[in-house]
Amino acid sequence: MTTDERPIGPYERLPASVEPWDPRTVTVAQTVIGLVAQRRPDLAVEHIGSTAVPGLPGKGIVDLVIATEPDDVPVVAEMLFDLGFGPQPGQDPFPPTRPMLVGSLVVDGTLFRIHLHVQPRGDEVIRDLAFRDALLADPELVAAYAALKSEIVAGGHHASFQYTYRKQAWIADVHRRLGVKRRPIDPPATIGILGGGQLGRMLGQAARAMGYRVAILDPEPDCPAASVADVVILGSYDDIGAALRLADISSVITYELEHVAAAVVQALDPKVPVRPGRYPLVSTQDRISERHFIEVAGATVAPWREVRTTVELWAAADALGLPLRLKAATGGYDGRSQIRITTTDEINGALERLGRPADSPLLAERELEFVAELSVVVSRGPDGEIAAFPVARNLHDAGILTESVAPAPIPDEIAARATEVAMDLAIAMGLCGTLTSELFWLADGSIVVNELAPRVHNSGHWTIEGAQTSQFEQHIRAITGLGLGSPAALAPTAVVNLLGTGPNREARLLGLREGLADPAVHLHLYDKRRVFERRKMGHLTAIGTDADEALERARVARAALSWRCES
Repeated sequence: MTTDERPIGPYERLPASVEPWDPRTVTVAQTVIGLVAQRRPDLAVEHIGSTAVPGLPGKGIVDLVIATEPDDVPVVAEMLFDLGFGPQPGQDPFPPTRPMLVGSLVVDGTLFRIHLHVQPRGDEVIRDLAFRDALLADPELVAAYAALKSEIVAGGHHASFQYTYRKQAWIADVHRRLGVKRRPIDPPATIGILGGGQLGRMLGQAARAMGYRVAILDPEPDCPAASVADVVILGSYDDIGAALRLADISSVITYELEHVAAAVVQALDPKVPVRPGRYPLVSTQDRISERHFIEVAGATVAPWREVRTTVELWAAADALGLPLRLKAATGGYDGRSQIRITTTDEINGALERLGRPADSPLLAERELEFVAELSVVVSRGPDGEIAAFPVARNLHDAGILTESVAPAPIPDEIAARATEVAMDLAIAMGLCGTLTSELFWLADGSIVVNELAPRVHNSGHWTIEGAQTSQFEQHIRAITGLGLGSPAALAPTAVVNLLGTGPNREARLLGLREGLADPAVHLHLYDKRRVFERRKMGHLTAIGTDADEALERARVARAALSWRCES
């Protein structure tokens, strides 16, 4: 069958808008059902979504679902492609094991878009049908759903994926009331972690405390997380084969760093849930993609330009002003892979000093004056439940976080604004897991996003002693669907990082008795066998009556500690 002969037309992406229900969508659904029945009479095509409910306004997209055996999914997809359906566009598509195909039909001169899901038989389809049937039976539920949709669009969330993600928690609550809510991943299931650094270690400790088994993928056999893992699989962060071996023994997989290759997550997704998934990863591991994502989500970033040449850097400096930061688009953390340009004399040769290959995309960004550096750690479950920890105030030295205090001693309205920005970003990326938003509070009261990390974070370490639920336990609860704990602070808490000093040598910390003389101070070492200059080796937390007291106690403890010099 040629393209011109295919009954299903091409798909057109449009901004989300809420339109009145159109009875012609039923004709579209019936037409597709008939086309499928001609080729596969054994398949049932169900009309779901808003257009399946007379009188319910929505985007006007005709949502359909076919449930079949897992091995039949690619066969059905191929048949639908032959009808004219195409692959799902956008940055966060469904995996090939449960694809969504898209197309269109014209009825009475009007083009109607179609989303056709092909899913293995199971709970997902049951939930879709139960939700549809509940809407058909309950006019009050229809009215409430219509009001929610209008509120989302009125808030400026016009991207289709954001529109969908912002409905999740409400729909999940209906599922709960209908008795079809998602099943959690219960202990003693195995949680796989991509990355075995200190964050993987603390995630593993939280998971084991809750009764889970832990499997780690890391290139180093003696990585910090190895001592708390049941299994360590050796492999680099772009080793798909090693990642698939991790999937074979895991019920869910998460990652502790952004340097995991997107291809690895894409290969894992059909086999086991990866939380957060590919979209949060690719939205944040490239700084230019990250800026685009933040702006589309409605948040503010510092003025920036993408540059590849010295000529473009001169143009960026002229447009943005000096000083500015020149950053590699990918790679680098803790202040690495970026340089500060303060005068025009430093522009020529700047690209070479950064050490990136010729014609690499680079981010040139205006340096902002700020009142304080802030961060907010947000966790979100698979059902859209979301919770934010109190805002932390941070201090960096040459790009490395050295101190944090929480709850930040800042005005309530600034804390509320920062929290709202962070939660909006988590929802916009469809997060399941944890997102840390690093922010600048400017003198005019505005909040500017500096960086995002789709994971637990150094600035959230205070939660281990200082919050009712630590960020690590919260992340485990989020990715397993157990429901989130309370993020409330127990007391003002400070964290100071223990950084390495001197040359590369065996790690041995001195002064522990003096450093821990204050009973309000807690030590966390990351089991790194070697110490060197500015390596993150551990951290101290301290509780106080206020942030200043907590920070002073932590600083006093840190001053008593030192790394043994080689004899």
